[in-house]
Amino acid sequence: MRPDTPAENVDHTAEAARLERTAGLYPEDAEALLLQAAAHLELAGDRPAATTLYDRLLSSPESLDNPHLIRALKASNLWEYGHEAEARAIIEGLRAAAPRDPAPWVIIAEALESHDELEAAEAAFSEGARLLLTDVSEPPYSTHPLLFGRHRVRRMLGAAHDEWDLLADTLHSSPVSLDELHDPKRVWSLGSDNPAELAAEISRLRAELGTYREALSRPFPVAVLHWPAPELAELLAAYPTLEAEYPSHEQHLKTIEASLRELSASGTANLGIVTGTVPSYEAFAASEGTSPADGDLLPQYATTLAARGRAVAWPPQRGAACWCGSGKSYGACHGHAEVRA
Repeated sequence: MRPDTPAENVDHTAEAARLERTAGLYPEDAEALLLQAAAHLELAGDRPAATTLYDRLLSSPESLDNPHLIRALKASNLWEYGHEAEARAIIEGLRAAAPRDPAPWVIIAEALESHDELEAAEAAFSEGARLLLTDVSEPPYSTHPLLFGRHRVRRMLGAAHDEWDLLADTLHSSPVSLDELHDPKRVWSLGSDNPAELAAEISRLRAELGTYREALSRPFPVAVLHWPAPELAELLAAYPTLEAEYPSHEQHLKTIEASLRELSASGTANLGIVTGTVPSYEAFAASEGTSPADGDLLPQYATTLAARGRAVAWPPQRGAACWCGSGKSYGACHGHAEVRA
């Protein structure tokens, strides 16, 4: 659930510095870029510097997209270099805040798990699951780590499978079952002199690595571009040839929802929406050495915004506001049954 930070062949300190410079160039993307920089600093072993970046974000006068995620990352990082009391206080505050995003729940639960507080970790995983998955027919892709982590901790505690554990089993795509991957006795196999036991453990580790690589193969969501009504009007006034792409704003919104539902039905996971602005789009066109009137540039612009951390996950969590900006909940707006039809 952390920002994508490949661990091999990377000078993490230099990469963190590069990301900080980039954040200065793109202040609208500073949150995502500085989170990646902090993750690189953690990997470099400079945890105090990572905390400084988390504090810089949390003290920013600009509104944050996900302050709960930043606090969770800060707590996890603090605990790793001896600031346990402060980390615990942040974790308790996050649990009381009950964020509607699975990432903070996963991070604080894994922090507790890594310090052998399995009961507390199971409670955090379960709190997040109850909040985000109660009465949800199909768990969003972003919630899968919540279910898998909960399954792992409960297996270590020797708890019997419940409905959410069974759901985690059905969502798991690796040829090696979650029960095997999360078997507490697995670690003993690594010290075995029995070649058969070692071969079996290598097979399980390869399956686990395959699942991890599959998740990392999509570090950014498959993103669809959204233009708010004022931005779309400005775009079409400046570049009338794009009217073929956007016959009306209402149709534009319907097309976004229909496209995302079609992608989801075809099995595409990790879907998202990026919101465009005319100045940003014009700057992107200039950087590509082409005209903003070129409709072929629009998908590239969407991909670039997603790569800069601007994507919002689709579908929104239960009770969250609709992605279109109407102010209504998603269920009462583009997630309504009449819109789906």
